[in-house]
Amino acid sequence: MSPTEALLVGGGAFLAGGMNAVAGGGTFFSFPALLAAGVPPVVANASNSVALWPASLSGAWAYRREVMRHPRWTLMLVLVSLVGGLGGGMLLLATSNAMFSSLVPWLLLVATLLFAFSAQVSKGVTWCKGHLGLQADGATTPGGLGGLLFQLLVAIYGGFFGAGLGILTLAALSIQGVDDIQELNGLKNLCSAVNYSFAALTFIVAGAISWPHTLLMTLTAMLGAQAGAAFARRLPARWLRRLVVAVGCGLSIIYFAKTYF
Repeated sequence: MSPTEALLVGGGAFLAGGMNAVAGGGTFFSFPALLAAGVPPVVANASNSVALWPASLSGAWAYRREVMRHPRWTLMLVLVSLVGGLGGGMLLLATSNAMFSSLVPWLLLVATLLFAFSAQVSKGVTWCKGHLGLQADGATTPGGLGGLLFQLLVAIYGGFFGAGLGILTLAALSIQGVDDIQELNGLKNLCSAVNYSFAALTFIVAGAISWPHTLLMTLTAMLGAQAGAAFARRLPARWLRRLVVAVGCGLSIIYFAKTYF
């Protein structure tokens, strides 16, 4: 890496760590930074997943009590996230750089829309639960075959790309009957951690990682997470979310123009 590329990649990961600590959407900063530094798209996506992996593990550990309220169902979620992470990772490795480059604008756009309309997604999930009789009560174990299949699709997407994974996972868990916000967030962190862990393992074994970029990003993302938590106390979360949406829209337009024009 040249000093300019190191600054670009490190800065993107720093912003990603900060945004993930506060409002989510960090991939919108770190993944394009890798592309701008000349890393091939597939390697950039794999390296980005590995670099942001430690943060997901720490988030899951913080909610270890909440995720064990229904141990058998939690185990099923872990297995589904494992299979999906491996499947999505292998799907990425089987995708050529040219094909993945053509998908990048669409993936960024979908992730941006999911992030921008997450409140509407949440309301839609609540409506579906009410009309399908999926409201959870404190005495029942959440879950179901349909919900696990949806969770599998979400996990495959997470292993393949990952941006917007948190929103999709929250929707999948809500549909399955999780209402408690702490349990919901804890299970989301656990599923994401398992998904990223096994997707990352797939990328590492396949040698699809650019280690200089990944190690730099891991360090700066951790620093960004600490700075983001401090910064969040001074800036309303809604403004941070608006920043992520604006960046996502801008990047989508840029990559559509680069890919198709």
